[in-house]
Order: sequence, then structure tokens, then C-alpha cells
Amino acid sequence: MAITAAMVKELREMTGAGMMDCKKALNETNGNMDEAVEFLRKNGQAKAEKKAGRIAAEGLVRVAVVDDKKAAIVEVNSETDFVAKNETFQQYVEAVAAQAVESDAADMDAFMAEAWKEDTSMTVKDALVAKVAVIGENLSIRRFEKVEAANGCVVSYIHGGGRIGVVVEAETDVVNDAVKEALTNLAMQIAALNPKYVSRDEISADYIAHEKEILLAQIMNDPKESQKPEKVINGMIEGRVSKELKEICLVDQVYVKAEDGKQTVAKYLEQVSKEVGTTVAVKKFIRFETGEGIEKKEEDFAAEVAAQMR
Repeated sequence: MAITAAMVKELREMTGAGMMDCKKALNETNGNMDEAVEFLRKNGQAKAEKKAGRIAAEGLVRVAVVDDKKAAIVEVNSETDFVAKNETFQQYVEAVAAQAVESDAADMDAFMAEAWKEDTSMTVKDALVAKVAVIGENLSIRRFEKVEAANGCVVSYIHGGGRIGVVVEAETDVVNDAVKEALTNLAMQIAALNPKYVSRDEISADYIAHEKEILLAQIMNDPKESQKPEKVINGMIEGRVSKELKEICLVDQVYVKAEDGKQTVAKYLEQVSKEVGTTVAVKKFIRFETGEGIEKKEEDFAAEVAAQMR
């Protein structure tokens, strides 16, 4: 069967694969479009396996929100920042977030095995493999997490074009623009200051005891401080622990937009609650930062080019 330019164009639009790859697929399958798509998927699998060893530490964080009630935040990694700025990749990450917000999967294995909503003939894993073939880099759906507000709402914030993403869940009987604006302000604060907890209530007694042990050891190793009375030393420890907790607990942090530079997030929430006529409380937040915890490969492009020229 003669392969026409129109057939190549149609297959390319369907799959996003390169023109020569599409032409080869159609030749191999005698012009059968469905078989050609399958051929490209299988070919993509081979390419993906070759790329799987490469470190994917760049990428994007995206959030999908439904009716202000449920949200999913995802991180999808690429090898380079260049790909992270690619429109095809960005659209793919948006689709992964949309998949996650409606998913019942409890872990990544289950998520990867479920049907891909944009094409139910393939799984989420199949769709990822196909995208690796199109983009030409190792890609990885690294993590996802869902939040659903039983009594209140969720808001999201994306910083730096997708470098950091935040979801905030709040309990409130009133959900209006003022409430959502206040929660978005807090999401921006979480992105900037990276607290670990909402409040001290979430911190275990073991964690605080461990911190006190470390501080005591530091004091006892200091020739001057170790000579102070026990009561003074205990006060110093309590003061330093309190200072640390103010940095890692959201409601204890100074609200970054406070006009006086002193108002805490807790006081800000009290102010908002008074203005809207009901209690607004942060129940949970999630913060993803692209590539955090991944050891990035140091690239020496000059050496790489030199090696290829030998």
C-alpha cells in the first residue's frame, strides 16, 4: 500500500511521534493506522528502556482542583529544564494531574496500572512510555497526593512556573472569594518558607525530646554555657526549641504580608475568621518541590562533546 503524506501527518497528529518514525511505522504495518500506533508504542517501549537509567531530576509540579473540594498534586520529572519548558510536556503533566484527581489509586503502582483517561486502550504507564518516545528523554511520574475537604475547601498555588506546588485544605463553613484569597496567601507563604507542620499539635513528643537532647549536648560542650545553673540551661533549651517550632509550624510563623511584620499566621486566620463570620482553620497542606531529594547528575557538556568527536 502506498504511504501518503496525509497518512504520515495523521499518524503524527495522533501520536506526536517524529515524521520519519511515523512513515516507518506505516510502512511496517502496510498503512494500517491502528497497527501503526501500536508499532510506535512498542518502539517507544524500547526507547524508554534505553533512557530509563538517566537521572530525571527536572520537571514540573502541577495541581488539579475540582469544585474547590478535592485536589491532586503531582510531580513529573524530566532530564532537562529545557523539556520542562516544552508545551507537549506541560500538557502531559496537566493530564497526569487530571488523572490523579479522579483516581482511586492508593499508591504509585496502582496509579500506573489504571486506564489512561485520555486513551483507555492504554494504562498510565503505557502513556508515559509513549511520551518518552515522543519527547526523547527519560520521564518519571515521581509522586502524587490527593486532598479532599469534607467540610471546607481546597486551594492551590504554583510557583516559578511549576518548580513548587502547594495545596491547602481548610475547614470552614463559608467558602467565598475572601476565604480563598486568604488561603492562597498562605499557600504562597508555604511555598516560600517551607514549614513542615500546620501546628505544634502535629509534632510528636519524641521529636521534641530528641531536639532537647541535642541542644543539651551542645550547651554542655560549651565551656561557658555549661557552667550556668540548671534552671537557666533548661530555660535556654525551651527558648531554642520554641524558636525552632516557630520556623517549622505554619501557624506560628510570622505572616509574610503582615503590615507590622509581627502578626503570626494564627492571628491572620483569626482576623479572616472574624471578617467572614466563621472559623477558618488550615487542616492540612502539601508542598512539592521539583527534584527535591534527587541527586542530580553534574553535566560536563564540554567533555561530552569532546568524547563524541573522538
